[in-house]
Amino acid sequence: MSIIQEAATHLLEAEETKKVIEPLTVSYPGITVDEAYHTQLEVIRRKVTNGGIIVGKKIGATSKAIQNMFGVNQPDYGHLLADMMFVEGEEISLEQYIQPKVEFEIAFILKKDLKGPNVSILDVIEATDYIVPAIEVIDSRIEDWKIKFEDTVADNGSSASAIIGGKPTKLDGLDLTLIGMVAYRNGEMIDSGAGAAVLGNPLRSVAWLANSLGKYDVTLKAGEIILSGALTSAIEVKENDTFTAEFAHIGSVTASFKK
Repeated sequence: MSIIQEAATHLLEAEETKKVIEPLTVSYPGITVDEAYHTQLEVIRRKVTNGGIIVGKKIGATSKAIQNMFGVNQPDYGHLLADMMFVEGEEISLEQYIQPKVEFEIAFILKKDLKGPNVSILDVIEATDYIVPAIEVIDSRIEDWKIKFEDTVADNGSSASAIIGGKPTKLDGLDLTLIGMVAYRNGEMIDSGAGAAVLGNPLRSVAWLANSLGKYDVTLKAGEIILSGALTSAIEVKENDTFTAEFAHIGSVTASFKK
């Protein structure tokens, strides 16, 4: 069995049993970024074969805060499936996760396909139907979040769930770099940020994603949700936590977690 097949099997077993595995970069010291991405594609292929539906993509490690937190030096990416999505106001059970954290992001909903190479910021603007605020739940099947870049890429960008809120807002007249966000946990302010934290501009982040995925013949499709990256560092989730992110211009999003 190839590294890709083996690694995909280990990740899926870890997700199902909620038992972490050692880093893939330890189990397979020579694993390359290319093999890591093909491992992710194999995990998603198996999930789709079992009835999973791809509804979007996510970009991770776009801000310096997140890169420093996890010891990586470039963005990563993953797939969003229908069973990963939650409606705002729905209580979310922590039992489905292993070691969850939340991130606060601007989500893009596309009206046209985007496929690299050579996707520009203008292409992203033209392809975007609207934006909304989002909370992403990230989780790692890797022990104690001891991840290198290849680990998180293979592990679907350490993605687990997403909650979409706010109001659909068109891009017309908005400078996404200046959109501010204040995050609260259980009513207490815990962090703040702005769109500029996401690769300088969330539009640039989505263009980067389209161009990166184009190398693997993957398209960002019309109707898909694209999580453009965290505005702040990731926050650990505990039982009975409620998180709210209030964004200028585009509204707020709330997620509540129970055991």
